[in-house]
Amino acid sequence: MKTRKAQYHRILLKLSGEALGNERGNGICPDAILRMARQIKSVRRLGVQLVIVVGGGNIFRGLSGSAEGIERATADYMGMLATVINALALQDALEKNGIPTRVQSAISMTRVAEPFIRRRAVRHLEKGRVVIFGGGTGNPFFSTDTAAALRANEIKAEVILKATKVDGIYDRDPLKHPKAVRFGRITYQEVLRRDLKVMDATAFTLCRDNGMPIIVFDLFKPGNLRRVVLGDAVGTRVVA
Repeated sequence: MKTRKAQYHRILLKLSGEALGNERGNGICPDAILRMARQIKSVRRLGVQLVIVVGGGNIFRGLSGSAEGIERATADYMGMLATVINALALQDALEKNGIPTRVQSAISMTRVAEPFIRRRAVRHLEKGRVVIFGGGTGNPFFSTDTAAALRANEIKAEVILKATKVDGIYDRDPLKHPKAVRFGRITYQEVLRRDLKVMDATAFTLCRDNGMPIIVFDLFKPGNLRRVVLGDAVGTRVVA
């Protein structure tokens, strides 16, 4: 039987904080993180260089905190700290599965994470380590989607894999509209014309302007991450 090869050499995986939480997407669920680590390990076995940007919505979300009366910049910094907590939890699970990992933070906290240095991150990848980026961009008013788009372009990733709870991009919300149609492939221009919420506007524009492909897929289906990396028709691909 012929061994299948990965279609990508270097990828960025964007995880929401909720992916590490319980059934409601809250807190940190050890079982959820362990399942995530196993999927990542299966991809690493293909020889793929992998970086991860993780959100913090399972712990604290800046926009929600701001809506409750916390000053917006302060709330966003709190959300950034939540992403570092998630990054450390994921690092622990990956290393327990035998995967060497480094956490880099856009906010300086040298006792628990390296500062983000692009050349050092690339060197870690070349040595076979998974790199997890925490702390967002290090600036308030920017989402972790924007951090993912920024880091993907900085390290010259070939694609952004945006993990969600649905199996791609639909013309309408599939949870509200049973007849919603899923796109297998769609252009940046069509996404903007239809006002489809793939990423926030800043992140999406950064990907479009730099020709960074995005694949939106359901990470909660076992084996999907590996299938995407192998080039199977999983999820929706956004291209120029």
